[in-house]
Amino acid sequence: MLYVLIIITAVVLIFGPSYWVRHTLEKYSYPQDRYTVTGSELARILLDWAGLQSVKVEKTDQGDHYDPVAKAVRLMADKFNGKSLTAITVAAHEVGHAVQDRDEYPPLKMRTRLVQIAAPVEKLGAAILMIVPFIMVVTHAPVVGVLFFVGGVLTLGTSTLIHLVTLPMELHASFARALPMLDKGGHLIEGDEQHARKILKAAAWTYVSASLMTLLNIGRWWAILRR
Repeated sequence: MLYVLIIITAVVLIFGPSYWVRHTLEKYSYPQDRYTVTGSELARILLDWAGLQSVKVEKTDQGDHYDPVAKAVRLMADKFNGKSLTAITVAAHEVGHAVQDRDEYPPLKMRTRLVQIAAPVEKLGAAILMIVPFIMVVTHAPVVGVLFFVGGVLTLGTSTLIHLVTLPMELHASFARALPMLDKGGHLIEGDEQHARKILKAAAWTYVSASLMTLLNIGRWWAILRR
C-alpha cells in the first residue's frame, strides 16, 4: 500500500504541474483574436517603453524565452503571431526578463551562470548513460546501477534543480515586471487581469513543469536496464 501511495504521489508531483501549465495556457489561447495586437507587437511596445530598443523580438521553435546573451525576446509562433490573452501575457512575461536584465537583477544573472555550468555537467551525465550498456555487457557488475543513477541525475536532474532554484526569479518577472507593465500601459481588456495573473503564474512554472517530465526518463531507462 505504501508503495502505491509513493507512486501516486510521484505521478501527481510530476504530471500535475505540467497538466496545469498546459491547460491554463491553452484555455486562454481562445478567442485567438481577442486583442488588436499580436504577442510580438506588444513585446516590441513594452520593450520600447522600457528603453530596450536594442532588444530584438524573434520567432522561435525552442519555447518562449528571453536570451540574455543575444538580447532577444523569443516567442513561439502561436504567441508571436497570436492575439489571444495567452499570447500577449506570455510576451509580457518574457519582456519582464529583459527588464530584469536591464536592471541587472542578481537572480537572473545567477540563473544564466547556472545554465552555463549545467551544460558540461549534462554532457558528462549523457556520456555516462551512453557507456552504461557497454559496461553491462563486459562486467555484469552492480556498479552499472550506480553509474546509471549518477548519469541520470547529472543529465536530467541538473536542469530540474536549476529551474526549481530560480522559480522565484520567474515569478518576479511575471508579477513585479510584466503585470505592472500591462496595468500601467492599459494593455489588458477590462476583466482580463485576473485571468492574466493565472497565465503569468503558469508562464513562471513552464520550465519547472517541463523539466519534471524529463525525470520520467530515468525510470524508463532503469526499467530497460533491469530487463
